[in-house]
Amino acid sequence: MELLVAENQPGPVADMRFEPLKCCRLCGGNHLRLVLDLGATPLANSFLSEDDLPLDEPAYALGLYLCESCRLLQAGASELPERIFSQYAYFSSYSDSWLTHASSFASDAIGSMQLGSRSFVVEVASNDGYLLRNFVKAGIPCLGIDPAANVAAAAIAGGVPTKVAFFGQETASELVAGGIGADLVIAINVLAHVPDIHDFVGGFKTILKPSGVLCLEFPHLPRLIEGMQFDTIYHEHFSYFSFTMTRKILGAHGLEIFDVRELPTHGGSLRIYARHSGSSAAPVAEAVGMLIEREEKDGYNSLAPYLNFGNRGAGLKGEIVEFLAEARNSGRKVAAYGAPAKGNTMLNYCGIGRDLIAFTVDRNPYKQGRYLPGSRIPVFHPERIFMEKPDYLVILPWNLKDEIVESMKKIRRWGGKFVTLAPEVTII
Repeated sequence: MELLVAENQPGPVADMRFEPLKCCRLCGGNHLRLVLDLGATPLANSFLSEDDLPLDEPAYALGLYLCESCRLLQAGASELPERIFSQYAYFSSYSDSWLTHASSFASDAIGSMQLGSRSFVVEVASNDGYLLRNFVKAGIPCLGIDPAANVAAAAIAGGVPTKVAFFGQETASELVAGGIGADLVIAINVLAHVPDIHDFVGGFKTILKPSGVLCLEFPHLPRLIEGMQFDTIYHEHFSYFSFTMTRKILGAHGLEIFDVRELPTHGGSLRIYARHSGSSAAPVAEAVGMLIEREEKDGYNSLAPYLNFGNRGAGLKGEIVEFLAEARNSGRKVAAYGAPAKGNTMLNYCGIGRDLIAFTVDRNPYKQGRYLPGSRIPVFHPERIFMEKPDYLVILPWNLKDEIVESMKKIRRWGGKFVTLAPEVTII
């Protein structure tokens, strides 16, 4: 695969440890069709220090491909997981709305499943313990599993038992051999991060008790396409899932989805509940069949929605650059809020640098004082907004729009306005 170089990246160089995709991650087929070409970008969470600025950044081709055999939508090439996740920049606890979401989920799970001191909960990709702390507080034994040592350390410091490891059949087997079986397995926003889907789902099958429940949350592919959420495509996200596809994958490993709920989080997500196939603990909810029928009706088993998505992406890129260039040329100051991975895809695909967005801010101290990969936009504490008083504040983590607008509402005192960039440029 050819390595493309985006104009705003100073001297990106190819990294020989980069692994191009040779076949579909799910079915092994080699009929992969390019849907969207995002050029070449650094890893989305590879923030730069001051000392890094004179150095070249490795850039990796980022394309979105559809397997014409099984219809899995996937990144066309990816970095080794060990290089992405061993030290991680994202800490879940820095979003108040996400903490509320986690607390609500835990309360619902504890009540509906009647979890107690004799139960055991396992969360895969548990991050800094933002969710499991609710189970710890309720006196329910639990274990978090996460490959990032830095965020796992934060979880352990907060009283959440955490194992630093990549999850799959080997890790699951080790835990079972040690006497751990799960009444509830939780995996939130991690399915896309997995290169070997079969090994990952096989681990769920292994660690789940006979009467246990698996709960997955993940962004819903149709919402990604319909909302032009192409900024959620980056090298950490290996695959993107419809409900129909997820049901097939779990079914291949002896797991059956018995309920599904549609959520507003991350631009539109699904929460699915699964169990061992053949279990009669609860009937399959009507919502399961209804969602399968809707995806079929909307064409997600065909090529059309995916190809249209790529065409619309190029148009939105032009709209974003035009808006920011016009703001600059008219003397308006533009800053951004947030330093999420999705924001870095957006900025680098559009060729946006400090000439169009002066700086960004983030609550996460790990990111403050650093620079965004590729665009090299500096990251400051949120108080910088009130010092600089920008005319426009671009919200990069659009999934947290309401929370950010509320926390930054004082910008309206000097006439500042909020801006979101997808599915179209919108001034709030």
